[in-house]
Amino acid sequence: MKTFVFLQEGGAAATGGGGSMSFLLMMGLVFVVMYFFMIRPQQKRQKELRAFRESLQKGDKVVTSGGIYGTIVEIKDTYALVEVDQNVKLRFDKSTILKDMTDVPAK
Repeated sequence: MKTFVFLQEGGAAATGGGGSMSFLLMMGLVFVVMYFFMIRPQQKRQKELRAFRESLQKGDKVVTSGGIYGTIVEIKDTYALVEVDQNVKLRFDKSTILKDMTDVPAK
């Protein structure tokens, strides 16, 4: 009778080990899917935005994160001076500039 109990416990242990391996495989698969659908596209967008901000030049029409449209009058390392109306200039941190509106037709 002791032998039967021993064999039963051994069989349960072997099944449990295979279950944990499939669990690890499943978790790895979930991580890979999350990487390709969430993390990688976000990193790509951040890289493109960083390149855009580094390529800003005087005369570019831009939109800030606050929704303010204007034209860059002066550009420095950390900020840009943006003219939003005639003789109205605002200084913005470069990180707040989101889009280049040069190609968008004016209404």
